[in-house]
Amino acid sequence: MQLRGLHHVTAICRDIEQTIAFYRDVLGMAVVLDGPSDDDPQARHVRFAAGDGSFVSFLHYPRMPEGVVGIGSTHHFALTVDTGEELQAWRDYLREQGVGATDVHDRGQFRAIYTRDPDGHVIEIATRWRQLGAGGPPA
Repeated sequence: MQLRGLHHVTAICRDIEQTIAFYRDVLGMAVVLDGPSDDDPQARHVRFAAGDGSFVSFLHYPRMPEGVVGIGSTHHFALTVDTGEELQAWRDYLREQGVGATDVHDRGQFRAIYTRDPDGHVIEIATRWRQLGAGGPPA
C-alpha cells in the first residue's frame, strides 16, 4: 500500500471568471471541468489540469466570508517545473504580466518562487526535488 502522488487540491474563490483568467490565461492550465459541484450543485466547480495528472480546482462562493489563516487552513500549494532556468522564466513572465512573484529561493533540495492568485492563495512554483538517496524529499 503506497500513496502515488497528489490527485487534486480544491480551494474556494470569490470571482470564478477572474480565477479562470489567472489559471488558464496567465498560468496556461487547461480547464478540464466547468460545471456544478457534485457536493453542492449550487456552486460552480472549475478544475484545471496541472500537466502531470494532478488538478487544481475551485468552488465558486462569491458571498462567503474571507478565510482566516491558521491551524486547519492551507498555507500554499506548489506546482512543478523541470529546471532552474524554467523557474526564472516563470518569475520574469509573471512580473511582465503584472503578477507579483518573488525572487528565486534556494530551498536546499529544490528552488522556488512564490506568487498569489486573485483570491490570495499562495502558489509556489518549484523545481523538482534534487535526487536524494531514494529520489524523494528528505524524511
